[in-house]
Amino acid sequence: MKTIIDTAVGAGDLTTLLRALKASAFIDTLRTPGPYTLFAPSDEAFGRLAPRALEALLRDVKKLKMILAYHVVSGAVAARDLKAGALRSVEGSSLTVARKAAAVTVNGARIVRADIAASNGLIHVIDAPLLVRTPLAEVA
Repeated sequence: MKTIIDTAVGAGDLTTLLRALKASAFIDTLRTPGPYTLFAPSDEAFGRLAPRALEALLRDVKKLKMILAYHVVSGAVAARDLKAGALRSVEGSSLTVARKAAAVTVNGARIVRADIAASNGLIHVIDAPLLVRTPLAEVA
């Protein structure tokens, strides 16, 4: 089975996330045994950011790495096991999980594809980037 990174490459719609992971060198972390759960914003999700926010972020490696670490939790957590409440990210801050009928959200971002298995964890594709403390719009 492939790692989270190799699985993300094969997904086809996570190219912006992969570019950010590579720019921050966080890509190496997600190749280690883990296990991890990655909340992966799709290319479409990144497309909703303020016009120059992503490019500015790609130049600020320290902030980029912090934001990417906020999208990862330790352990392989299946969507069905995500309970409403707080979940600690690898970055150290809490993520807020909510459940409404069959929909699961993390900090308001909806999981659009869940439980993509990898050798070192799971990927949940989400419809918006997760924001840490400062909105990404302020980066631009």
